[in-house]
Formats: sequence, structure tokens, C-alpha cells
Amino acid sequence: MTKDIDTYFNSGCGRCKLFDTPACKVHTWHQELDFLRKLILESTNLNEEMKWGMPCYTVNKKNVLMLAAFKEYCSLSFFKGALITDPDMLMESPGENSQAVKQFKFRSIVEVKNHKESIKSFIYEAIELEQKGAKITFKKATEYDVPEEFQHRMERDPALKEAFYKLTPGRQRAYLLHFGQAKQSATRETRIDKCHPGILAGKGLNE
Repeated sequence: MTKDIDTYFNSGCGRCKLFDTPACKVHTWHQELDFLRKLILESTNLNEEMKWGMPCYTVNKKNVLMLAAFKEYCSLSFFKGALITDPDMLMESPGENSQAVKQFKFRSIVEVKNHKESIKSFIYEAIELEQKGAKITFKKATEYDVPEEFQHRMERDPALKEAFYKLTPGRQRAYLLHFGQAKQSATRETRIDKCHPGILAGKGLNE
């Protein structure tokens, strides 16, 4: 995975076999990413660094926004996007269960340039929110539905139930989302089986 900013823009993120090839998604959106990068650096005093293989922009060591390249689009993601004023609904959530991050997706350099002022407005507000210490109010784990399969499993296995409710709210939430996102009951059962040892060990979903 790329850890150098210039390498990212010249060769890609290094997260797949397309790194440093013409097929790399970073090359697909070179114009758009370059424009967005310059806009960020020329309009703000944000610090530019690499995190998770992508350019991340921070203030006082706090994450504010991130650039990313995907197959169908490139994007500008705001870590506290849910708090940003967006009357024209230009941004969207990266997933149905995302509570904080908002993405502004672009599919052409024309689209990026046409939204230049909105982008700058979002960036300035994102910085202000971070400097003020604004917080996202996340749904509590108790507000998420417990899949029937997992509820039954805990009823049959008191040790699992005790271990689950000893987990931090964030870890509980991650497990419930992971189980609940499966459309088929059999898939939910399989996910519960795989996560069972981690829950008993007091670990989070991806730990």
C-alpha cells in the first residue's frame, strides 16, 4: 500500500495488482483528482498525508476529508459530512448504515469544475466543524435490530450473550450491522458462526 503522496498520484494506491499501470483507477481520474488536490491545498492550510492508502487532509491531527478513486467515479469524502450544510443534496452516504461520512462523487472534470464553489464551501465548513469539535450523534447499539438468528443463539448460549453485552457499543453495533446486512437466514447463521470466537474473546468485528 502506498505511503507516499506523490507516488499515489503518479502510480496509484498500491492496494491491487493494477498499481503503476495505465489501468489503475487513479490514472482514470487523474484530471479530477489533480484539480481537487490543488483546490484543497490552495484554498486551505490543511495538512496532506497518506492514510489507508489514500490522500487524507487533516487539521490539528484530526481527519477532515479524503480523496479516493473508484472504478465508476472519484470522490471527495468528508468525515463529518452528515453535519455539513448541503441544501442541493450534492453529497451522499457511502452506505445505507453510514452515519457520519458523506461522499461527493465526480464522473468528469467538467462536473468537478462546475461544482467548484460548492466544494470549497463544503471544505470550509468541514474545517470549521472540526475546529469547533463538533460531534456526530451516533445511533446506540440498542437502537439496532438484533437479527432473530443471533437472538436465538444468545438465548441458547448464555456465555455468548454475556460476552456480547460486555463489548463496547461500537463493537456491538458493528456486529449487528454485519449480521443484519445478510439477506438470507443461512448467511446470517454463517456470519454468526464465524464471529462467535471473536465475541467470546472480547474482540471487535475486524480485530
